[in-house]
Amino acid sequence: MMEKTFFAHKTAIIDEPCIIGLGTKIWHFSHIMSNSKLGNNCNLGQNVVISPDVILGDNVKVQNNVSIYTGVVCEDNVFLGPSVVFTNVIHPRSAINRRDQYVKTQIGKGASIGANATIVCGNNIGAYAFIGAGTVVTKEVLPYALVVGNPARQIGWVGEYGHRLEFNSDHIAVCKESQQEYKLENNKVRRIK
Repeated sequence: MMEKTFFAHKTAIIDEPCIIGLGTKIWHFSHIMSNSKLGNNCNLGQNVVISPDVILGDNVKVQNNVSIYTGVVCEDNVFLGPSVVFTNVIHPRSAINRRDQYVKTQIGKGASIGANATIVCGNNIGAYAFIGAGTVVTKEVLPYALVVGNPARQIGWVGEYGHRLEFNSDHIAVCKESQQEYKLENNKVRRIK
C-alpha cells in the first residue's frame, strides 16, 4: 500500500492491495477489501464495507451501515445515506454461487441517495439525481431526476445544489440557491448557465 495519506480508525480493516486517496477518512469498524479504489477526500462512516474492485471517485460521502458491493462505481461527489442497500446479482440464492454474474451499477457525479434506499444492480443513477429515503430503484434514473417510492417513480427534477426545479412556460428553471439555470427538453434536463 502507498504511503499513508489518509485517516483510518484503529478498528478499520484495510486489505491489500487497494488505493486510498489523499485526505480520505475511514471510521469505526469499516472494512476496505482488496483491489478497491477510493478517491481523494472521501468520508466513510461507521460499519461501511467496500467490496473488491469497487471504485469511489473523489469526495464521496458514505454514511453508516452501507455495504458497497463488487460492480458498483460511484463517480465524484456522490452521497450515500445511512443504510443504503446495493445488490450485485439479479437472482440471489444462498445455495447457488453467482459471483460470475455480478452486474455493474454506475452512480453518476453528484447524485444523492437517501437513507434506506435500495438500488437493484444494473440500474444506473444519472448525474445529480436525487433518490428519496426508502426508495427502491428498479430501473434507470435520469440525470437531475427526483425519484421516490417502491418501486421508484419520478416526481420532479433537482439542480446540482439539490433543490427542486420549477420550470416556467419556456421550460427554464433557476435554482434558488445557486442561480444556475436549467432547460427541460424532451424529458431531459441540462444546465444552461
